[in-house]
Amino acid sequence: MKRKRGNDPRRVRHQRVRKKVAGTATRPRLCVSRSLKHIYAQLIDDEQGHTLLGVSSLSPEIKATLPHGGNVAAAKEVGSLLAQKALEKNIVQVVFDRAGYKYHGRVAALASAAREKGMQF
Repeated sequence: MKRKRGNDPRRVRHQRVRKKVAGTATRPRLCVSRSLKHIYAQLIDDEQGHTLLGVSSLSPEIKATLPHGGNVAAAKEVGSLLAQKALEKNIVQVVFDRAGYKYHGRVAALASAAREKGMQF
């Protein structure tokens, strides 16, 4: 039997967290999304509804250096590149949104790499 898409447990967890977590222009929301082949991260200003910055394992800087985008090494690269680009735009503090995923593996690797490069959350 096929499960309804709206009742996906990860989506339910994400909606529960999104009720409480929101990004601003001074402290945007760092939203992480992952698939089997790639990992994505965005800095989002929820007040204006704009994406300030987006980086993924499909970004040209990362895709050229890594053979596969769906592993912990790719997540570390995405986190460090995101932090580097955010610091260039004078964004230091963010609110972390794990989008209902467990804080484990690729999600944790992306977050720790961003912290190592100077982001605060």
